[in-house]
This record gives sequence, C-alpha cells and structure tokens, in this order.
Amino acid sequence: MRHAAPFAQQTSKFVLFRIHQGPLRWAFFVQVMCDVNDRINVFAGAHFDRLGHLRSDSGWIDRCFDEGRAVWVPVWNDSNLVITEPKQQAVLLPSDALPQDSRDKCILLGEFGDQVCFAVDLGESTKEQPPPMPHGVFRGLRTVGLLFPNDQAALLAYAQAMVLWHRRHRYCGRCGAPSSSHDAGHELRCNNTDCAQVIFPRIDPAIIVLIEYEGRALLGRQPAWPTGIYSTIAGFVEPGESLEDAVRREASEETGINVGAVRYHSSQPWPFPSSLMLGFRAHATDSRISLNDNELEDARWFSREDVRAALLSGKLRVPPQLSISSRLIAHWYDDGEAGRLAAIIDNITQS
Repeated sequence: MRHAAPFAQQTSKFVLFRIHQGPLRWAFFVQVMCDVNDRINVFAGAHFDRLGHLRSDSGWIDRCFDEGRAVWVPVWNDSNLVITEPKQQAVLLPSDALPQDSRDKCILLGEFGDQVCFAVDLGESTKEQPPPMPHGVFRGLRTVGLLFPNDQAALLAYAQAMVLWHRRHRYCGRCGAPSSSHDAGHELRCNNTDCAQVIFPRIDPAIIVLIEYEGRALLGRQPAWPTGIYSTIAGFVEPGESLEDAVRREASEETGINVGAVRYHSSQPWPFPSSLMLGFRAHATDSRISLNDNELEDARWFSREDVRAALLSGKLRVPPQLSISSRLIAHWYDDGEAGRLAAIIDNITQS
C-alpha cells in the first residue's frame, strides 16, 4: 500500500478513506464512533513528521547535527527529561549537549516544529542517580504525561517506546548474537553473518472494552490497584485472534460475560513498555458475572446513577484521564452530553 490518507468528508459515523496503490484507486467507508472534533487520547496524534524516507540517509542525518537542526530527546531508565515548573514542557537538548559518540546510538523520531528530534538512551539503573542535565528533571510519563500538550506527550512517548524496544533486542532472538542499529535506530540487524536476522520495532496489541447491558457498564478491579479504582476490561490479543475475538474472550475469561455486538472506539499508544491499546464498546448478551481466571478481585454492573453516587461518596474511583479507559467510561457516562463525568470529578477534586 503506497498511500493511504483519510479525507475530511466525515459524518459522525463514517470516514471515507481513499487508497492509492500504483494505478489503482480504491475508496471505502469505515464506521467509527467518534466525531472529527472529539479529543484524541493522550500520547496519540500525528503531531510530527516521522521522516521515514530519510532514516537510511546518513548524510542527511550528519547535516542535521552539523547545521544545528538536531535535538536530543533523552530517556533515562523509563523516564523522560521534562520541566514541570512554572510551565510543563518537554526538554529538547541541543545536539552539542551530549558527547559526540551519542550519534552512534541515536534514534530518529522526526521533525517537530523546525527541529529534527533524536531519542537517545542514557542508560538504566535503579541504584544510580540520573546523569546531570543542563535543564529539567527525569520523570515517568505515567506520572506527568497528562500535564503536557498533546504533541509533546506524544513525542516523549515515542522516544520512550523506541528506547525500550532497543533495550529488549540487544541480542538476536534467533541465534543470540549481538545486534546493531541501522536506519537511524528503526532496524536492528544480527551481527552474525550466518544468521543476519533483521528486527523491526514491534508493538503488543491489547483490547480494552466498555461492556454495556441494559444501560449499565461492566467495571472490574484488580487486587493490586489502589482502593476503590474500577476500570474497563482489558487484555492482550493472542496469536491467530481477531480484535473482536479478543474482546469476547477476555470478557468471558475475566467476568464470565458473553459479548455480542462489538464496535471500535479509539486507540492509544501505551509505551509501558510497548502496547497499543485498542478501545471498544460492546454489548453483553447476559448479566451474570463469574470471575473465572482470578485476574479480577471484583466486577460489577454500574448504572450512571451508581457511578455518580459512588464517586461522590468516595467509594469509587475511575482511572486517571491519562488512560483510554477513562475516556471509554466518560463516553458511556456522558451519553452524548460531553463533560458530564468530568464535571463530577472536577467538583470532587476541588472540594
């Protein structure tokens, strides 16, 4: 597939896609649940040009550094370099802020504004202090990701995901030989010439679903979660399984609920370390809950009034807005009146 671009011809339910592949021209509609104007999930959005066609152009990359267009997006442990006061923003270090040999392990992220961004791994250690930086502090995106503008949050998530992928593939999975970085960090090749396996970045798809039955939503909680937090049902997609099949399997395994109709909602990159959360809404065919696999300690049906009363009493907490789970719950609760759930949570927070 050479080119695929969504056009702006969209209703609240369908998007027209046109596909250009050589001399062929295709067009098809995809049914979606969200309007163009709906907010995107945290870490998502095409906020920068990834410059995939330039990853193998070493001369161009050298010029970016030599001409001062290159900036570093550092990752240490699983944290990004940020400024949190007085204004939250990502720290992009000038190219001369790190040693010259950092270029050897740079990972091209893309063009962000008028700068070309490269992720760099500054190491991982639970015992050592982070390396000294001219600006900012290292913070985990789980903690501060929601504080940043969408474009900066997406850039930091991309940097973290790529660095973590490199760390997990230092050696060839086929023969065990060390691997080396190519194509500006987007390809790892086995150094054993008899093997020469090429490894590309991978993500782990996971479904996350808001299941409904007669106006109520199914929410569950794991025993390790903070007291009172309930969330939507989620789980990894298994090999040989469609997304819809994964929704139905996870619902059955975790809660004993049988699911009928399944509809796509939205998706979210989740670089902790390498997931892509694929959000759905689905309808149950029955309401009898059975905790089959012991992954959840509790699951129950909530009406909108149940959610409101439990939130106000402090007996229920929903996931933070960083997570797509929060958006799925809000989309169900608001029922076409955006902001209803957020207003309740804001009032609780301010009181």
